[in-house]
Amino acid sequence: MKNYNKHSVYKGVLLLGFLFFVLHVRSQELETYINEALANNPEIQKFQTQFNIASEKLNEVNTLPNTEFSAGYFVSEPETRTGAQRYKLSAKQMVPWFGTITSRENYMSSLADAKYEDIVIAKRKLITSVSQSYYNLYANKAKQTVLIENIKLLETYETLALTSVEVGKASAVDVLRLQMRQNEMAQLLNVLEQQFLAEQTNFNKLLNRDKSIEVSVIDELMMPSENFEINTENLALHPELLKYDKLFASVEKSELLNQKESSPMIGFGLDYINVEQRPNMDFSDNGKDIIMPMVSLSIPLFNKKYKSQTKQNKLQQQEIEFQKQERFNTLETLLYKAITDRISSRMSYTTQAKNLKQAKDAEEILIKSYETGTINFNDVLDIQELQLKFQINQIESVKTYYMQSTIINYLTE
Repeated sequence: MKNYNKHSVYKGVLLLGFLFFVLHVRSQELETYINEALANNPEIQKFQTQFNIASEKLNEVNTLPNTEFSAGYFVSEPETRTGAQRYKLSAKQMVPWFGTITSRENYMSSLADAKYEDIVIAKRKLITSVSQSYYNLYANKAKQTVLIENIKLLETYETLALTSVEVGKASAVDVLRLQMRQNEMAQLLNVLEQQFLAEQTNFNKLLNRDKSIEVSVIDELMMPSENFEINTENLALHPELLKYDKLFASVEKSELLNQKESSPMIGFGLDYINVEQRPNMDFSDNGKDIIMPMVSLSIPLFNKKYKSQTKQNKLQQQEIEFQKQERFNTLETLLYKAITDRISSRMSYTTQAKNLKQAKDAEEILIKSYETGTINFNDVLDIQELQLKFQINQIESVKTYYMQSTIINYLTE
């Protein structure tokens, strides 16, 4: 346990660095939410309790075997030269081979050390989950804002269409089409509002608080002008992989303990026999009690158990190595997919921005056409639909960028 303080400080520094990177270019609200989640999330508390239990087991193994006491009464008292033996008291203490208790402590300490990695992993995952839920809420709100803006735009077009109908430059069908499009967008808005409430529940539960608490979301997330530097070599130091190293070390400690436990045990004891005085006799040892110190040795002559345990430990270490390599491959694949998807999101955002600008230019042309009385409301609906599509795609691109950033941060910080 003497290394845990230093170990905890080291992990704390890593976590703070991870938080700083995750929170860069993000809102103060998200930082507050993450801190609240880390303090209140029951899963984190669960792993902390498991670590505390594993740490407490150090006290459990730092003990000697039970001291044995026994007492016996001679029903038929055996006669000796100094008198009849009446009863016998015995005490015995077995002592493990030198270094066995220390080996037990080292083994339990290594298990606790591996359990500590669960806390670090859980905190990273929680930060990622809270951040991703926050970005889902942001994207939902942003889409609602866009839909509201487009509904207002369609209302403006509807007014123009009604005016055009009055002067015979448009038909009632154009008005109905605009109204149907508004109804369709209002329905989409209602769906988004319900999805927001569902995601808000998920977010609040990550913070272990009431599901109905309103979540404050940033108004706008900007696409960064450039990508942050990614140190992919940090993946090898990820706590999910370090845990396998700790488990491997615990098996090594288990084998050292196995070797110690296969050694003899030494016992120390004392027998006391009460002797009754012989009547009508006078000699120096008459009625003298018997005190007999004893030493015993427990030797595991049939040690197949310990040999089998040695083989199991070797196989377990091989299994841990395979598990670590498998997990590394999975995490590396996940990392490079996130990097690729984040690059793609930036490309998509740029394309959508260009398309949106051209759609707005087309919209201006249509508005100017209205001044000459040649507006085509079918074209209006087409342009409006394209604008909405490009705006939604832009929001999705921003969300994807930050979503993939949370994965990259989880794997490399």
